[in-house]
Amino acid sequence: MTMKHSKRSVHRPQFISGSELPIPTLEILRADGSLYEGAEEPELSRDLAVRIYRTMIFTRILDERMTSAQRQGRLSFYLTCAGEEAAVAGSVAAFDPGDMIMGQYREQAALRFRGFSARQFMTQLLSTRNDLGKGRQMPVHYGTRELNFMTISSPLATQIPQAAGYAYGQRLDAGKAGGGASHCTLCYYGDGAASEGDFHAGMNMAAVLKCPVVFFCRNNGYAISTPTAEQYAGDGIASRGVGYGMQTIRVDGNDLLAVYAASVAARRIAVESFEPVLIEAMSYRLGAHSTSDDPSGYRSREEEDRWREMDPIARMRLWLYARDWWSEGEEKAALESYRGEVLSELKAEEKEPKPPLAALVEDVYDTPPWHLREQIEALSEHVRRHAEHYPAGKGV
Repeated sequence: MTMKHSKRSVHRPQFISGSELPIPTLEILRADGSLYEGAEEPELSRDLAVRIYRTMIFTRILDERMTSAQRQGRLSFYLTCAGEEAAVAGSVAAFDPGDMIMGQYREQAALRFRGFSARQFMTQLLSTRNDLGKGRQMPVHYGTRELNFMTISSPLATQIPQAAGYAYGQRLDAGKAGGGASHCTLCYYGDGAASEGDFHAGMNMAAVLKCPVVFFCRNNGYAISTPTAEQYAGDGIASRGVGYGMQTIRVDGNDLLAVYAASVAARRIAVESFEPVLIEAMSYRLGAHSTSDDPSGYRSREEEDRWREMDPIARMRLWLYARDWWSEGEEKAALESYRGEVLSELKAEEKEPKPPLAALVEDVYDTPPWHLREQIEALSEHVRRHAEHYPAGKGV
């Protein structure tokens, strides 16, 4: 048996502290839209840069409008991507549409970039009959086979071992074809998910089996109300990738150019070398964890204001202005257009009925067994008998 470890030896006790091996942060774009001295811009065309930026501002507007809609009682729950738009939009833009995405619940920008429409967001958030998931999930748990975005699940970190497994399948398929991988998997999660056991299982599996997967950790500073200082003692999440033997990089998650450059390189490693890669994007959750959360109980307004000065959207906009790739007129027109689009689709989908109750037992069995049919019949009768309490049950 061959032991896999460093062959270097010493002859007296020497301990290594993780703090002695700091991982640098890739930074290219300053908060004022200028480049850091010596920084190298990634190859990014005007069309792609504008498409990414439009994705970012649409996502911010979607989040603002849906948070307001939840406060008005028009939907039950919502989670925003505010402050993390560059991390998500900048990374997904570096991947092929055929690459599978395993998301958590702040990847609205990834869906939008790939073509998820405002109407599709509304159908899921309102659980109407038009929802791809047939209204079975709570809000913000999107999924679309057409766009290669695996349906989101509520339990933290479950997508990490799933991503490793899916990528292993991609490796096997590439081997059968007799060449390198043509596609890989992109897996998003937050710093809180990295404290789950599935994180370690998935990372180790991917590293040992050489799975073409890019793990993208959005380190936004908090796992709901728990700050990162109370989550781990080491040098962030990136140090764990090194421990698992992965190619690893840390980037400024509010710097679109840094995120994009790292993601392009990471995808190349995954598909050409059959290796997993870990990207840790240092960002900040500008909003509450969810509409059920009040962040004023665990962080200060001063802290939030400091991070608002590093808003990724403002930073990207200034860079586009400096290159004459975007104008104030285009900014105003885009904001008005997206606000109207989101509001219009929200109003339209509010008029749509919910899926029929019978849909609850579809898609598992070819023919629903007797006990499920009995339950649906009993539930339908209950709803009909108390219709005044179940307005969504009309047509049952």
